Amino acid sequence: MSRPQTHTLIDDPLGGTVRVTVLPGGLRVLTESVPTMRSASVGVWVGVGSRDEAPQLAGVSHFLEHLLFKGTEKRTATEIAEAVEAVGGESNAYTARELTCFYARVLDDDLPMAVDVLGDAMCNSLVTAADVEVERDVILEEIAASADEPSDVVHELFSLALFGDGALGRDIAGDPDTVRALTRDQIFDFYRQHYRAPNLTVCAAGGVDHAETVKLVAEAFAPILGGADVPRQRRHDEDLLPAPVPLMVEHHDTEQAHLVVGCRLFSRHDPRKDAFEVLNNILGGGMSSRLFQSVRERRGLAYTVYSFSTYFADTGMFGVYAGSNPDRVHQVRDLVLAELATVAAEGVTEAELRRGQGMSKGGMVLAMEDSGSRMNALGREELLYGEHTSLEQDIADIEAVTVEQIKAVAAEILTQPMTTVAVGPFEQRDFA
Repeated sequence: MSRPQTHTLIDDPLGGTVRVTVLPGGLRVLTESVPTMRSASVGVWVGVGSRDEAPQLAGVSHFLEHLLFKGTEKRTATEIAEAVEAVGGESNAYTARELTCFYARVLDDDLPMAVDVLGDAMCNSLVTAADVEVERDVILEEIAASADEPSDVVHELFSLALFGDGALGRDIAGDPDTVRALTRDQIFDFYRQHYRAPNLTVCAAGGVDHAETVKLVAEAFAPILGGADVPRQRRHDEDLLPAPVPLMVEHHDTEQAHLVVGCRLFSRHDPRKDAFEVLNNILGGGMSSRLFQSVRERRGLAYTVYSFSTYFADTGMFGVYAGSNPDRVHQVRDLVLAELATVAAEGVTEAELRRGQGMSKGGMVLAMEDSGSRMNALGREELLYGEHTSLEQDIADIEAVTVEQIKAVAAEILTQPMTTVAVGPFEQRDFA
């Protein structure tokens, strides 16, 4: 059995001290110690998400997110909830396309309890047939509730239009047919296959001590530790993506039309990411953004309008969302396309650059006030990027973005054919 090795990754005067220890079997423990904080957030990050599922297992990662807090040999579901809430803490979980996270936020003195609860759930969940049936109904209700929210539907359809019906285009929760068909054995097999030491990372941030956290994790996760180190699992290669669908419309009898216009983007590892994030702020990152001013403030065509970007290991997506009166949806789309074309052709001003940079830098620094945000950043950097940078370096990277870089990335990305997705009281022919 190899001996755990501890390394300091970051010692940042603007942030905290980040250390990592790899336990026997490959489980990684990362901490960001901020002694002035009284809160502690801890999360178990699993390197598997909805894009790692075969089509017949669509939704199984999200299903497990529901099941792992349902009970172990040591605790019932009620006892799991009571353990955290009795000390004023909170616990939850979420599933993404490339990872799953289970987390708790408590006072620093209660960190041992939180680590024990999470470790018990990750290593010893029973996943009983009875719990599977209860949570199946809950998940079907969750999917139905989302289908009743046109603002959710339009984003799901946008992913489908850009990436097709493969893993990136599917709903993370699966669809009703696959959720109904999943068996207890399929779910449990997926759990045992992926929730293994080399595929898990435990991150803690706030009022935490690294050596003590490593000791707590080694005890709580003992059932899956031991033996020789093995490589962490890698997600499967995505099939070749189909061409984006130019237009997708779904009829809903709603008072408001929901619109997304956008295109594919590069991966999260692309060196142009910082420039595009500043551009995204300028385009639709708040009330001072170009799109908000053009669509809402000057013309009153929408109550909500914003732009967004999402990055994956090998691709990404950029979009603009707007909610408007159905009679004005074409005006809104034309305005959005015109604004994107103007930025692609002319770039942005120095004043816009400074505002976009300020939004990014301010968001980074303000997030450091919360142990949960720090823990989330730690986990995402480890699983999605495989490296860690200091807050000081992140700020320097944003400050290094130039108007020339923004113009170049805008000219490349925003001149692509744009996909339009609309949900509201109309048909596809209405957009011909």
